Amino acid sequence: MEDKNVTLVSDQSNETNPNLTGSTMTKAGRLAMELSHEKKRLKQELEELQTEYDEIKPTTPTGTTDWYVKWLSMLLAVAGIFLISASLTLYGQIAYVVSCVGWIYVGMQWGDRAIMIGSAVSCTAIAMNLVNTFS
Repeated sequence: MEDKNVTLVSDQSNETNPNLTGSTMTKAGRLAMELSHEKKRLKQELEELQTEYDEIKPTTPTGTTDWYVKWLSMLLAVAGIFLISASLTLYGQIAYVVSCVGWIYVGMQWGDRAIMIGSAVSCTAIAMNLVNTFS
């Protein structure tokens, strides 16, 4: 961050702001004017910092229904993968399909087509395997 100098008005006339030298304003008036300029500068700096913060902070909502569905779906997907790896294929596929449906819901809530399409494709693949298992 840049180091910006602040000029203070003092009792000695040689230390006043050079931009205000020769004016007919009182010292209080000059000080008020300098404080006003400093306030504007600080406001601008605060706005810049707020913009930087907004760019960094997470954008996904917390504590909402879609947040709970997202985390439940993530847990079901991981559980489904482990169940399939543990030779409990049917239970793993069911957990994974339910997870995909949850992710499709989250994608719809967030308006994120990538989440919806990715989840729909994997859900369709697993569902086709389930249908082949039962036919």
